[in-house]
Amino acid sequence: MTKNAKTGLELRMTVYCALFTALIIIGGYISLPIPVGPVPIVLADFFVMISGMFLGFKSGLASVGLYLALGAIGLPVFAGGTSGLAVLLGPTGGFLFGYLLAAGVVGLIMSKMKPTVASALIALTVGNILLYALGVPWLKFILNMSWPAALAAGLTPFIAGIVIKIAVAAAMCRVLLPRFRQTLASFSIRQSHSEES
Repeated sequence: MTKNAKTGLELRMTVYCALFTALIIIGGYISLPIPVGPVPIVLADFFVMISGMFLGFKSGLASVGLYLALGAIGLPVFAGGTSGLAVLLGPTGGFLFGYLLAAGVVGLIMSKMKPTVASALIALTVGNILLYALGVPWLKFILNMSWPAALAAGLTPFIAGIVIKIAVAAAMCRVLLPRFRQTLASFSIRQSHSEES
């Protein structure tokens, strides 16, 4: 790939990163508080997984990193339109930082495997395990909760939603991810050919 073609592809990936960051923000605004704890039901985690799946390890991390940075500097991008370091370091902060882990591991696994339902299920399951493995202990520590209380507030109410989100994301992988990768490959080829002519 020539230098100009590589630059064009990087620019396109930057645009995709921004697009997925916007989707994560929108997913955070779709927020449903639950009575058993401070962690709301959101769609942000779904778009975090999708960003890792479609953009890969590096760009998936960049997309989520941008989301966290925007919230840290005060833009109301977190669940329910909240923002700031107080949110990042508060009870739900473990889930927010867990988004980085989730996007990274999903992107890493998917970049090593063919885009099939099975590979997506593996990547998404591991990503969700890491997300809650960071989020629930963080919640327990910040609020000084017992393990049963932390699990009741930070995991149990979300299990059905996790299963549904994984199923939908895996289906999207089967239908859309091969086309997305083909579009990126075709763009690189067109760029190279246009520079040669």
